[in-house]
Amino acid sequence: MMQNVHLAPEADEDDLYSGYNDYNPAFDTEDLENDVAFQQAARTSHGRRPSVTGKIPGTSSSRPLATGFGSKATLNSSMGRPVTGAIQDGVARPMTAVHAAGYTKAAMRGSPFDPLGQARGPAPPLEMQNSDSSEEKIRQLEKKVNELVEESCIANSCGDLKLALEKAKEAGRKERVLVRQREQIATPEDINLDLTYSVLFNLASQYAANEMYAEALNTYQVIVKNKMFSNGGRLKVNMGNIYLKQRNYSKAIKFYRMALDQIPSVHKEMRIKIMENIGVAFIKTGQYIDAISSFEHIMSMSPNLKAGFNLILCYYAIGNGEQMKKAFQKLIAVPSEVDYDDKYISPNEYPHTNLLIEAIKNDSLRQIELERKSMAEEYIMTAAKLIAPVIETSFAVGYDWCVEVVKASHYVELANDLEINKATTYLRQQDFNQALETLKMFEKKDSRLKSAAATNLSFLYYLENELAQASNYADLAVNSDRYNPAALTNKGNTVFANGDYEKAAEFYKEALRNDSSCTEALYNLGLTYKKLNRINEALDCFLKLHAILRNSAQVLHQIANIYEIMEDPNQATEWLLQLISVVPTDPHVLAKLGKLYDNEGDKSQAFHYYYESYRYFPSNIEVIEWLGAYYIDTQFCEKAIEYFERAAFILPAQEKWQLMVASCYRRSGNYQKALEKYKVIHRQFPENVECLRFLVRLCTDMGLKEVQEYKTKLEKVEKLKEIREQRIKSGRDGSARSRREGNAAGDSSGTKGERLSAKLKALPGTREPYESSNSKEIDASYIDPLGPQAERPRTAARKRAEEDDFADEELGEDLLPE
Repeated sequence: MMQNVHLAPEADEDDLYSGYNDYNPAFDTEDLENDVAFQQAARTSHGRRPSVTGKIPGTSSSRPLATGFGSKATLNSSMGRPVTGAIQDGVARPMTAVHAAGYTKAAMRGSPFDPLGQARGPAPPLEMQNSDSSEEKIRQLEKKVNELVEESCIANSCGDLKLALEKAKEAGRKERVLVRQREQIATPEDINLDLTYSVLFNLASQYAANEMYAEALNTYQVIVKNKMFSNGGRLKVNMGNIYLKQRNYSKAIKFYRMALDQIPSVHKEMRIKIMENIGVAFIKTGQYIDAISSFEHIMSMSPNLKAGFNLILCYYAIGNGEQMKKAFQKLIAVPSEVDYDDKYISPNEYPHTNLLIEAIKNDSLRQIELERKSMAEEYIMTAAKLIAPVIETSFAVGYDWCVEVVKASHYVELANDLEINKATTYLRQQDFNQALETLKMFEKKDSRLKSAAATNLSFLYYLENELAQASNYADLAVNSDRYNPAALTNKGNTVFANGDYEKAAEFYKEALRNDSSCTEALYNLGLTYKKLNRINEALDCFLKLHAILRNSAQVLHQIANIYEIMEDPNQATEWLLQLISVVPTDPHVLAKLGKLYDNEGDKSQAFHYYYESYRYFPSNIEVIEWLGAYYIDTQFCEKAIEYFERAAFILPAQEKWQLMVASCYRRSGNYQKALEKYKVIHRQFPENVECLRFLVRLCTDMGLKEVQEYKTKLEKVEKLKEIREQRIKSGRDGSARSRREGNAAGDSSGTKGERLSAKLKALPGTREPYESSNSKEIDASYIDPLGPQAERPRTAARKRAEEDDFADEELGEDLLPE
């Protein structure tokens, strides 16, 4: 029995489980990736192994196996790989979890315990990258191209379109260099197509942003025609957009349809947007039936406000009232996409919730909701105003139908606004009675609507100059809603019209406290300060208003006018120059600039602006007179004739302008024409002394026989004039004497109106000569170089002398009602 018992050797008495993990190395698959012979065999055809060399021992080599009782020998695989459990470099590899990791009896004999391999020392330093290698150069070039594309996009978002295009072009050049370098060292399959696509797409986008449409289309064509770009066909939408901007609508529709064919049906939203563009292009070309089919499909698949509104426009264009009604019902059935719940009302019992609600009341999401709500209201209100006059027999019936439909929808709060718009439409139609009746219906409704209706009523009565009614309704509007800036502005206007400027200023200030952006109140406050002669405060108001309304012609005119009142012509000129950049064809502003330059002595600039004013409005007598005087001063009398003839055509009852024409003929040496003109004037105005004097003078110089006839007429006219002057003088003396007697007697019964009528009765008739003159004989050999006093144009000195009696017309002084 004992002969079958074998004792384990003492050397391995501590390894009770040795041999259990030994297995045939043919089944070891962990290191097949590192097995050179296996990998070489796998690459050969049909898996045939190459011939066994001396370096790689084959399977026929001796491989002593270790048993549980015998000594353990090294077991090598066919590739010379050590078997599990074999001793490597004198350290036995643990085979089971029973042994502590890294600890064996042999290891203690051969080497210290070092499970982490710390004895091997620090890791060798990383190898330096070779910057001269072609692969590294390509990587750096790719990085540079990506950076240029990003910089181009950032410049575009910042509004610097020129810089964005330059960066995009540079990225395109470097990308082409990159492709050539890759082709030299690698196969064409290694080219980065994504980078090429992004560079070309960005370049085309920047061309389109800079309105270089031909270059953008060529770049898009390069992308679309390249079959290697899988989604390039979608860019035909961008090409269609460019053709739409170029107003080439047929090509735009063609490319939109091509893009629609290449977009799968799973991208529903993109397909709907393309169909909207197709419908808009059909509207542009006047093909309303085709546009209707597109928008009807959209409203059946994915209804939205814009498509519904465009559908109403198409039916309006073809005049189909019934379809307009159906389209309007589809429009108001579109979901609002806005949460109308009272989620912004703060409950008092939860302070943390109140803080949260306060935080989200004006956040960006809330602003988006308000914008969507405002857009929906604008579409519905505009559609109702558009179709109301044509869907029924009358405007009122059509508007009532729209109101009833809106009341039955989830836009019920718009019904009252539609009623107010109905009253506004009556105003545009100048049907004031219907407007008043419509607005008076809101007097018994809630305070918001009552205030809005009363504000409009106050505005109506203010326009009709019924200030009492305007004031009453303004009070009603203010009492209904004290924070309504329009109501406060209207109340201030009524007070302003009654001359109480201080109180009007208080109402305007209160309106600005409630709404600092109420431009009407700010403008009217500036006018009020002008009336109160508080010029600096008025200037502050208009400068603030200019910061809000940069291109308002009225505001610019008021600022220039205030600087003119402050006697600062340089600032007034500067603001007027800004004004003509906004309204370059306003003749009054151009004439004002000419007057300022004339006062400063700059005749050339004054002539430029006066001439521009005359070109746009050739009926301004003051401008005509200045231009004629300018040509006379510069010794171009022939050119002055044109302007004085124009003045005579405008004012034929005034002999002054015809005398100026005759005087210009005389100064230019054309005595025959001058004589003919004076004869014409004498026939029209036979009692004009100046005309007769020059007829006598010209006939004497030219030796004509009519000289005696004109002398006789001149004597008669002068005698008649002396008699009239004596009557006027005696009448004035008598009236002065009677006033003195009345004052002495204490008689105060005479009124100012009676004295004025008596004075008017004493004045001569309309045929009175232009200017009184003494009856002394005129020297026939003397010719006044400037002509008679009546003909002399106003020079700059005379203009300044007459400015005290001249009332300059002022623009933009009207109050701005709400």
